[in-house]
Amino acid sequence: YRELAEAISTFTAQLQRKRSPPSAGEVAVTLGRFQNRLAAVEAIDFFQADGREQVHALLRALDSRSTPAAAPREVTAMSTVRLEELKGRVWVTRANVHVDRMASAWLIRRWIDPQARFKFVGDRHYRPGDNELRFDMYEAEFTHDANRCTFEVLAARLGHNDAALEAIGEIVHDLDLKDQKFGREAAAGVQQLLAGIVASNANDEARLERAGALFDDLYRSFQAR
Repeated sequence: YRELAEAISTFTAQLQRKRSPPSAGEVAVTLGRFQNRLAAVEAIDFFQADGREQVHALLRALDSRSTPAAAPREVTAMSTVRLEELKGRVWVTRANVHVDRMASAWLIRRWIDPQARFKFVGDRHYRPGDNELRFDMYEAEFTHDANRCTFEVLAARLGHNDAALEAIGEIVHDLDLKDQKFGREAAAGVQQLLAGIVASNANDEARLERAGALFDDLYRSFQAR
């Protein structure tokens, strides 16, 4: 997934550097090749490896170049929903949570709904039931968007001008996308602590509880600065 994401990002950057816009057909051909490569990787991805959501987000952005009149995605519709309407929901994500899902769950409980409930599923094509919202998974209402991880998408949805929250977003971005875009010094320490939480807790709810305390302390440390 990481190699494919890098290839898509490189191709997209080349398009942006061109003096004349590429034809929709040219983009569509390359898009088809990327989609075939993705299908081959997904066919052997039996454990829902991280990185899949980022590839899908990059392909959606590339697809918009070949089909500019395409219908808006469901996640776009969610951007018009008020934060108050997100309370009382069940938030669904992939089981075996790691960095982006742990951080996103913390953000949800910290700013959107302190009483939020979480559901962990193994089906990558899980269809949400009534009152359920998906995050950081396939076709989720809140997930990767081009070069932003799920945490960044949720944080932007809040509309807060919060330097401490932004700092955490930069750390989560680098740990999840592994592109070293922000180069925060604290990232390595946060990664080690989160790895310890994962190693010590097989239960996803327990991971969220421990990670929540970690992100609370991290947030206060950035506020103090």
